[in-house]
Amino acid sequence: MRKNSRKKDNTIEKRMTAGCILLAVSAAMTVWAGKSPDMAEWYSAHIYPVIVSTFGRFSGLFPWSLSELCFYTLIVLLIGTLIHAGVSAFRSKQGGAVMLKWASGLFLTASVLLFLYVMNCGINYKSDSFSEQAGLYTSEYTADDLKQVCIRLTDEVNARADRVNRDGSGVMQLDGPEGDEAVEALKQLGTHYPELAGYYPPPKKLLLSQILSYQGLTGIYLPFTVEANYNKDMTPYNIPFTACHELSHLRGFMQEEEANFIAFLACKDAGRVDFQYSGYLSGWVYSMNALHRADAEAWEEVRPLLGGNVEADLKANNQFWAKYDGAVAEVSNKVNDTYLKANGQSDGVQSYGRMVDLIVAYFKK
Repeated sequence: MRKNSRKKDNTIEKRMTAGCILLAVSAAMTVWAGKSPDMAEWYSAHIYPVIVSTFGRFSGLFPWSLSELCFYTLIVLLIGTLIHAGVSAFRSKQGGAVMLKWASGLFLTASVLLFLYVMNCGINYKSDSFSEQAGLYTSEYTADDLKQVCIRLTDEVNARADRVNRDGSGVMQLDGPEGDEAVEALKQLGTHYPELAGYYPPPKKLLLSQILSYQGLTGIYLPFTVEANYNKDMTPYNIPFTACHELSHLRGFMQEEEANFIAFLACKDAGRVDFQYSGYLSGWVYSMNALHRADAEAWEEVRPLLGGNVEADLKANNQFWAKYDGAVAEVSNKVNDTYLKANGQSDGVQSYGRMVDLIVAYFKK
């Protein structure tokens, strides 16, 4: 006679064990990178490029953002499985076990996402900066130095303002698809800076870019699928600069001021005039804001030098972001500020503007 037996369900135990292992590895790698810059630099130079070449090539097969699709799918699965677990718990006599099983799945998912973040992003925050690798160092400079840079940027913007396409309202329009040109601009820059050489998957516009608009974001690098994403709805002059900014993260340079500076370099030397205009105008905005804080009178002298046709782009940009000012943008800004500070950028969201220090150093050099 054979005795009936029931196979024990070890799903919860397996999920919790796998999740804990991933969390432990993530924590160990983060601590190791923080205590050993050489390890972080080696990882960024040898391991991360392989990740970009594999994961990046796979995600690059899709014309739309795989990150965005995964995000929506995850939300649907989270809600759907929670409802299913709740109903099952209500009907069964083991409600606690059912909900614990659902929670273990959520824990494992969060552990996987954290692991991907650390391996595809977090460690890179501890590696050498682009400016260090390129031998470009910032130093003290005067308000007059900054004023001269602003005048030069103004001249560069004006020289291209009449050469870009504009719509009936005078707002700049892109000359063609921005994705391939952004990749080409970074590749071209990589011939001058070996640190930037390598494979670049095409940047992708988010289908529901309003998500970024309400957060006050122009773009975002998502390490889970190794993709550079940007806001397709914003004023066109922002798009080339932002696409290049997000692509720079795929070379392991995570500091926002450096990503801005790399985007500036890539755009200003790009083959298309609309990219050049985008780079110089973006650099002009950051630099003029810095000049206004340093010397308001100098700002008053430089500001009227900007060509009148550029004003349409600045006005359109201000009007676009004004539509999304509110609590969501404010909370997003604080979250982003905390995130950047937690990853070693002590200036938080102000670090975006520190590209001006690099621009001044670049022109002085």
